Amino acid sequence: MSTAKKSSLELFRLKKVINTLANKEGSHTELITIYVPPDKQISDALNLLRNEYGTASNIKSNVTRKNVLDAIVKAQQKLKLFKDPGEKGIVIFTGALPQEGGGPGTERMESYVIVPPEPIRIFLYRCDSRFHTEHLQEMLREKETYGILLVDASNATIATLQGKKLDIVMEMHSGVTGKTRAGGQSARRYERLRDMQLNEYYNRVAGHANDIFLPIENLKGIILGGPGPTKYDFQKGGYLHYQLANKILDVVDTAYVEEQGVKEVVDKAPEIMRKVRYIEEKQIMQKFLYEVGHDTGMITYGEAEVRTLLQSGAVRTLLISEKLDMTRATVKCSACGYEEQHTVKNQEVPKFEEGLAGKPCPKCSAPSLAVVDKQDVIDDLAQLAEASNTEVEIISTETEEGQMLKNAFGGIAAILRFKMQA
Repeated sequence: MSTAKKSSLELFRLKKVINTLANKEGSHTELITIYVPPDKQISDALNLLRNEYGTASNIKSNVTRKNVLDAIVKAQQKLKLFKDPGEKGIVIFTGALPQEGGGPGTERMESYVIVPPEPIRIFLYRCDSRFHTEHLQEMLREKETYGILLVDASNATIATLQGKKLDIVMEMHSGVTGKTRAGGQSARRYERLRDMQLNEYYNRVAGHANDIFLPIENLKGIILGGPGPTKYDFQKGGYLHYQLANKILDVVDTAYVEEQGVKEVVDKAPEIMRKVRYIEEKQIMQKFLYEVGHDTGMITYGEAEVRTLLQSGAVRTLLISEKLDMTRATVKCSACGYEEQHTVKNQEVPKFEEGLAGKPCPKCSAPSLAVVDKQDVIDDLAQLAEASNTEVEIISTETEEGQMLKNAFGGIAAILRFKMQA
């Protein structure tokens, strides 16, 4: 599945894991990263690790040598669980990492296996003080395809941009004669002829653009550009297929129409592309706010209310702020097995756990309560949503509507499948 087909929840989860790995640091150069692409055999990776094991045996520091060798062995164990790398490859991270609040000697071996979001192209081994996640992070950048169409009265260029991959698909000359200053009747005939040539040229440009852009399944939008007013004449003339005309994200000024002009657009593109997801989020939130404003009974918000309706299957779309910082803690009595759950702000979890010390169990009164499980509320609610086939939208705080979701509605809201009875 490409990133273009992934939901906002899937992308959020994968980004969260990779960002966590990117922030981990070893005490020394002893964290192992290995990328195994689809065109390699598992045996190739095992042979590579076997050679690296021999090299690492010469490390002078006893502690570092032991940690590196243990990390390589752990990577080998993980690789042996697979018959082949699969269609996308495998990425493995292993290493001894310092534990929170611990000093030297508190390291614990950790290992992570990730199936990348798209096929990896590199066969990579690194032993470093950090995990090398940059290749995965690049994959997570928006990979939808954007069309670039530059046009003026003399030339036109059609290009596509997918991630960092820029393809100039076609360049064409107009064949339109230049403007004349000749006076009289001949000048008017000349201008009519030139207008006919321009119209034919615009149709030719649009025809090629239609042929190139329409077959692209994940075409997210088109950026129209060029020097002068020609691009606006082209846009207003209705030459493009209506489906493409509706995908024009922005019209930008460039100094050139050829490759240099395309690069000008690429420089401006990140801000234009960032607007796309914001527009989608704004539309989702506007739908929610419409239901709120018209008191239709088709929405709810707040963690407890949304949780109840998720469990009953009444939620069509779950809206969660990406800045939600709450933990779902499961408390259990070790004496009688009594369990209860609490939602706690992340920064208050340690204080909540301390407060359980000596507190009597509501069922048996024994002072045996303790937190036995902690889960991010986003993941907890998302699991409930998936069980009831509910759409999940992770909303950023980059828009005014996204900030409203977090600040006015507690970061959790829902659009319902049907109106709830009072």
